[in-house]
Amino acid sequence: MELEEPVTGGPCWTELGTSDLEAAERFYTELFGWRLETDPRQEAGGYTVAHLGDAAVAALAPLYQESQPVAWNVSFAVRDAESAVAAVRAAGGTVVLEPTDVFDIGRFAVVFDPGGAAFQLWQARAFPGAGLFNAPGALGWVELLTRAPERAKSFYTAVFGWGVRTGGHYTWWDVDDADFGGMITMDDKFPPEVPSHWLPYFAVEDVDDTARIATGAGGSLLMEPTTVPEGPRIAVLRDPRGAVFGVRQVDTEG
Repeated sequence: MELEEPVTGGPCWTELGTSDLEAAERFYTELFGWRLETDPRQEAGGYTVAHLGDAAVAALAPLYQESQPVAWNVSFAVRDAESAVAAVRAAGGTVVLEPTDVFDIGRFAVVFDPGGAAFQLWQARAFPGAGLFNAPGALGWVELLTRAPERAKSFYTAVFGWGVRTGGHYTWWDVDDADFGGMITMDDKFPPEVPSHWLPYFAVEDVDDTARIATGAGGSLLMEPTTVPEGPRIAVLRDPRGAVFGVRQVDTEG
């Protein structure tokens, strides 16, 4: 990812909603070496922020309603949550949660793109988002998996103004020419019950070693460690409660 900090229109945060917060804390701490801090306020509902050094890099949280799946969620930075929600609707998306204040740190909303992929909008106040990208244990890439790639291109360029570049079977997203993620078209290899979704990739020093640690800690491999042609080494993993995420070899040049 060629972004070094959150920028408007780019990914700014990722958080896990899980059915077993304590188990998730053990798993991801072993995997990424995170230092965890749980918000003590009752109204925070156990929201736990992961740190690398002093930098906040991700969060873990319990499920807040029965219909919420165990999954990683990706947030994108916006200047104004209300305007962003209006743009989502105008482009054919669906709003699940209207803009809501989170204490004094910002406002967020939850939406779906036209293909059914969920993501979050974040209007920063006191908290801009992740304090570190691309370092081992921090967010290093985001990827949309969708069955409606052309609709996705139209939607995200309308909502965020992203640049789009396609080569072979892959599409790259950028903000002001800085690549931060991509898109894969879901084909018959994906079970029909798997919805379109955003997948966060965490940077790691050694993809193979991370995969070994993950499986040893009760996780599983969805995609074996693979070196992308002219790209990084990656793997896709599932944690013990079913949340899917990727890992990506550290690339200091983006």
